Amino acid sequence: MNETRDEDFTEPGRLLFAGPCDFIFASAKSGDLPPIGPPEIAFAGRSNVGKSSLLNALTGRKTLARVSNTPGRTQQLNFFALGAAPGAEPLRLVDMPGYGYAAVGKEKIANWTRLMEEFLRGRASLARVFVLIDSRRGVKDLDEEMFDLLDRAAVSYQIVLTKRDELKVSEREAAVAAVEAALAKRPAAFPRLALTSSRTGEGVAELRAGIARLLAERNA
Repeated sequence: MNETRDEDFTEPGRLLFAGPCDFIFASAKSGDLPPIGPPEIAFAGRSNVGKSSLLNALTGRKTLARVSNTPGRTQQLNFFALGAAPGAEPLRLVDMPGYGYAAVGKEKIANWTRLMEEFLRGRASLARVFVLIDSRRGVKDLDEEMFDLLDRAAVSYQIVLTKRDELKVSEREAAVAAVEAALAKRPAAFPRLALTSSRTGEGVAELRAGIARLLAERNA
């Protein structure tokens, strides 16, 4: 995350995520996607990467997104209206199904994949997808498959390294460098990473600021 450029958006980011945030829609199949509306940002990642925890940390809530010890809990696209009543909200958050949980059947995985492909394809309201990577594990094959999908869809995406607090300070630079190397030839990837910890709150304000800046640029 470019903190110098985003620092002016720290307060707008705080205010954006301090407002109401309400569940408004769920899509379990491609034909159920809601109509195009306000700008959307989506969150994707492997099962158990900390996606629900990050959504809760961003919005300052404990139960906006369900946190579970059972990977694969999110099995649909969940839409949340942020900052205003539905129909007048400046931004929507989209919680995408977690991927990579081996105990889920092949048919369900195929259904999830079709749902995500349909959502990404031609979704004019989709401003960016934040792909969460466990900072201790780095980029795995299934993450590369998600990058491929996003590149084909020509959707802007940014990597968020989660569980930053579980990395030693001396390990963080190497973790960032490894992910940056994996993204070097990815045309749709935003060039800077965000490092976060939902447990300690590290990086959360910076991520809010980056989202507020993205929204301001889109509305300019």
